[in-house]
Amino acid sequence: MTETGTPEGGVYEWYQRGLQLLTSGDPAAAATLLARASETEPESRSVLEALGRAQFDAGRHAEAIDSFTRLIAVNPADDYAHFGLGLAASRAGDLELAVEHLALAVALRPDLDHYARELRGVRARRARGAR
Repeated sequence: MTETGTPEGGVYEWYQRGLQLLTSGDPAAAATLLARASETEPESRSVLEALGRAQFDAGRHAEAIDSFTRLIAVNPADDYAHFGLGLAASRAGDLELAVEHLALAVALRPDLDHYARELRGVRARRARGAR
């Protein structure tokens, strides 16, 4: 860190360090560093995706929803962003939003079984809650 509290290096170094922190099991620190990178490079899809993953893993589901929503705004056909948004919405308790985006992820990538599995699980949770 510099004297002003800014991490050493630039956005690329922050991104790389954020990925290392995420991989090593410190998603909260990764999210903090990746948020700084995202503020500097708000259109970077790689940074936004990593930020959303870190926020999700840190249990900051509302923030992850926001990051994945921003990623979808940049690329509406990003299946992983829809999947991430669906998972975050599910964990946040918004099952309608979760179903919508998980269904889009499945439609975009029907070959990925884990997408369909998550969608079935959220639909089942939603059905149980409706009774």
